Amino acid sequence: MRASEHAPYDLRIASGGDRFPVAEERPALSWKPPLTWSGQDGYDLQLRVDGVERSVENVVSARHLFVDWPLPPLRSRQSVAWRVRTRRGGRSSGWSPWHAFESGLLDRDWSARWISPQEDGEGSRPAYVLAGSVDLRGDIAQARLYATALGVYEAFVNGTRVGTAELSPGSTSYGDTLYAQAADVTALLRGGGNDLEILLSDGWYRGSAGTWRKRDSWGTTTAARLQLHVRYADGTEAVAVTGADWTSRRGAVLAADLMNGQTTDFTSPPGAARPVLVDAVTAPPISWSPAPPVRRVERIAPRSVTRHGDGAWIVDFGQNASGWIALADLGPAGTRTVIDYGEHLDATGDLTTTHLDSRRPGEAAIPFVQRDEVVSAGRPGEVFEPRHTVHGFRYARVSRAVDPASIVMRVVHTDLRPTATFACSDDDLNRLHEVARWSFRGNAVDLPTDCPTRERLGWTGDYQIFAPTAARLYDVDGFSRKWLRSVRDDQLDDGRVVNSSPDANRLKVHDEPMTNGITGSAGWGDAIVLVPWVLYTTYGDTAALAENWPAMRRWVEWALATARDARHPSRVERSAEPLAHEEFVWDGSFHWGEWLEPKKRAADGSLVDPVMSDPMAWYLADKGEVGTAYLFRSVRTLADVAQVLGHAGDAARYRETAERVRRAWQTEFLDAEGRTKAGTQASYVRALAFELVPEELRERAARHLVGLIDAAGGHLGTGFLSTADLLPVLADSGHPGVAYRVLYQRSSPSWLGMLDRGATTIWEDWDGVSEDGTATASLNHYSKGAVIRFLHTHTLGLRQAPGSAGWESFEVAPVLDEAITWATGTFDGPRGRIAVGWRVEDGHLTIAVDVPGGSEARIRFPDGSTFHTGPGSFSQRCPIN
Repeated sequence: MRASEHAPYDLRIASGGDRFPVAEERPALSWKPPLTWSGQDGYDLQLRVDGVERSVENVVSARHLFVDWPLPPLRSRQSVAWRVRTRRGGRSSGWSPWHAFESGLLDRDWSARWISPQEDGEGSRPAYVLAGSVDLRGDIAQARLYATALGVYEAFVNGTRVGTAELSPGSTSYGDTLYAQAADVTALLRGGGNDLEILLSDGWYRGSAGTWRKRDSWGTTTAARLQLHVRYADGTEAVAVTGADWTSRRGAVLAADLMNGQTTDFTSPPGAARPVLVDAVTAPPISWSPAPPVRRVERIAPRSVTRHGDGAWIVDFGQNASGWIALADLGPAGTRTVIDYGEHLDATGDLTTTHLDSRRPGEAAIPFVQRDEVVSAGRPGEVFEPRHTVHGFRYARVSRAVDPASIVMRVVHTDLRPTATFACSDDDLNRLHEVARWSFRGNAVDLPTDCPTRERLGWTGDYQIFAPTAARLYDVDGFSRKWLRSVRDDQLDDGRVVNSSPDANRLKVHDEPMTNGITGSAGWGDAIVLVPWVLYTTYGDTAALAENWPAMRRWVEWALATARDARHPSRVERSAEPLAHEEFVWDGSFHWGEWLEPKKRAADGSLVDPVMSDPMAWYLADKGEVGTAYLFRSVRTLADVAQVLGHAGDAARYRETAERVRRAWQTEFLDAEGRTKAGTQASYVRALAFELVPEELRERAARHLVGLIDAAGGHLGTGFLSTADLLPVLADSGHPGVAYRVLYQRSSPSWLGMLDRGATTIWEDWDGVSEDGTATASLNHYSKGAVIRFLHTHTLGLRQAPGSAGWESFEVAPVLDEAITWATGTFDGPRGRIAVGWRVEDGHLTIAVDVPGGSEARIRFPDGSTFHTGPGSFSQRCPIN
C-alpha cells in the first residue's frame, strides 16, 4: 500500500492467513506513522465488526506497534475492518486506508469430527482421499472453508484445489499445538450437489523425521477435520462437516513422505470407497498461526539438461533451493519416470548424495535418498507436481529423456515478506549476499531448519545465531513466534530446552537416555531467551517477550542451578571443593561448544573430524568457557526483558546475577593480559561480542584475536556460535582492515572460497567441497551465512542505535574499505522504509539517507562529524581524511 505523508499506513495484525489475514480472539494492531511525522502522542480507531461501527477515541499513547485489541474478544468467523488516525501535539493526521481481516473458527465452535482413512496395512504409505458432499441452494453469498489435519493435507471443492498454501497445516509440536487454515470458497460452490475432498498424507505428523528418518513421532494414525460455512443471500447459513458419512480410498499418490519423496501413478484405478474412522485420534485444541503460509514462491527453469552415460539426464537449475519439480513431459501411458534430487555432482557429472548419508561412529552409513516417481496415464495436459513432499536440491537426475521446456523447479518455502536490499561496488560481496539469502530461504519451510536435506530439524542453536540476520532480510516476526511456540511446547519439566523443535524425539514424554544426555546446551537452549529479544528489538514486539517469559526464566534458572551443582572433572581434579566463583561457571553439563570450527588436516591431507575420530574425548571436553559466556548473555538479556515487561524485582535480581557470572567468567577464562584460557579465535570473538572483557583489557583482547588471524594467514577459525560476530568485533574494536581481509579471503576456510567452488548456498562445513570436487556434509546450512549482517550494519553502515527498539532510532556509519567505492541498501522496518546510499569520489564521502516517520537518525562520517535528522531525506558530503 502506498505510503501517505499525511496519514498512517501499512496497517497489520499479528496473524497469518492465506489469501486474507486470519486472527484469533485478540489480534494486536500495528501501523506506521505518517511519513513526515516524528511520532505520535495519541490515536483514534474506527472499527467495523460484522458491519457494526465501533470507535475508540482519544487514546493517549505513543505506541503504534502491537497495540492490544481494544474491543471485547472476537467470536468465531467475524469480519473486521479498521483504520487509524494519529495525533501529535493537538494535530490530527488523516485517516489511514481501511484494513480487513477475519477471526478464525475458534476451537470451541468446531463441530466437525476427526476422520481417518481405513489403511491397507504395511508397505509404502499412500496419500488417502477423504470424500464427502453437500447439497446447497443457489443463492450463495459467501462461503468459508476451515480445515486442518494430523498429517499434510490439500482440500478440494468440486475438483478445484482450495487456497495457495502448501504443506498445510505445517510443522508444530503436535502434542500441544495444531493450526487450522481458512479459505474463501464462494466461487467454487454451486447450487445442488458439491463434492468435498481432502488428500491426506503423513507429513510432519508421522512421516520420516531427522537424521535417522524416525517415523510416527506424533502418532500412528493420520486424520483430518473440515468445516464449511455457507451464508445465503437472505442471511441464513448452512454448515457441512467431516463425519461418519465421509469415505476414504486410495488415490493416485501411492507413497508420500516429506523427506523420502512421492510416488504417483496416474494409471492407478481409484481404490474402493470405505467408511472413514471417526474420532480415532486425540488432537490438541485448534489455533491460528501467526506466520505466513508455505507457498510456491518462484519458478526456475533449467540452466542445463545433460545426458549421462547410463541414459539418465542431469538437470542443473543453477541454484540450490527447497521445493520440487513440476514435470509436464510424462511420456505415453505407462511410462515411468524416476527423479532423484541432490546438491552436488561427482567427478563424472552424475548426481551424488553420499555426502548427505547419515553416520554414527562405528556403524554403517544410512544412505540419503530424495526420490519421486511418476507413471503416466498419457492424458493431454497431465503434469506431475509432488506436493506431499519437499526436497533440498540444485540438481535432478531424471531416468529418461524429457523435453527441457517441460521441467521447472518450484521453489517452496514460507512466503516471508522481504525487508532489505543490499548492493555495493564489489560483485563478490553482492553474490555472497545472495548466496546467504538463498540459504535462509531454503531453510524456512514453515520452521527454521538446519538444512533442507539430511535433517530438516528446527535446531535452536542455528536459529539463535541467524535470527538477527533473518530479521534484517525478511519480516520473520510471525514465523519466529510460531516456531517459539514449539520450543515452549517441547521444553522439559526441569527447564531444559531441547536441541531442535518441533521435537521429533518427544523427549518431554519419551525417555531416551542418549538424547537426554545431550539436551540443555549453551548456545542452543539460549534461543528461548535470545530470539524473542531479537523480535522485540527489531519489531517492538513486547508480546513475543511476554509469551516466552515463563519459558525464559525456567531455562535460565535451570542453567544457573546446573552451574552451581555440577562441575567439570578437570575442576574437580584441580580442587575437591569448588572455588567461590565456580558457582557461576557452567561447565558440568553437556555443551555442543563452538560447533564446526575449521577442521584440521591429517598428515595425508585429509580432514580430521573431531567428533567422529574420538567421540568420547569430544563429549567429555571442557566447554565451560562457552557455557559460562552464554549464561552471562542470557541472564543479562533476561534482566532487560524483565525491565521491558515491568518486572522490576526480577530485573534487579538478574542484573546482579549477570554481573556475578561475568566476574566468574573473567576469573576462570581470562588472564591479566586479556588472553582467554581457550586461546581460540572463537573465545576472543565471544568475549568481546558479549562484553565479557573489562574495558581496560578490550584493546589487548582484540590484538590477541588479530594475532591469531595473522598466524592463520588471514583466515578465520570460528565455528557456528561465533562466526556471525567475528567481523563486527574486529571492526568495532578498531581493526576494520582485518575484518575486510578475512571477508575477502579466497582460500579455505572462507566465504568467498565457497563461492569460488560453486556454492549457491552456504555450506555446513568450511570445507564443504574440496579442491578435487568431493563434497562433505550439507551444502545448505545458513548459520555461517550470518556474515551478511556485517554487510548491512558495517559496509552499508545501517544499524539500530543502542537501546532502541522497533527502529525508533538508528545510526548510519559506514565502515570503509578501499576496495569498495559505493554501497546502497534499504530496510523496510516497523516504522517505514529506510534507504541508505554512500559513495566515495574525489576524496570525499557522500551519504544519503531517507528517514521514515517515527524515527530519528544519527549519521556519522569517518572524520567524526555527526549529523542528526528526523523524518525526511538527508544528504551530506564530507572529505575523507
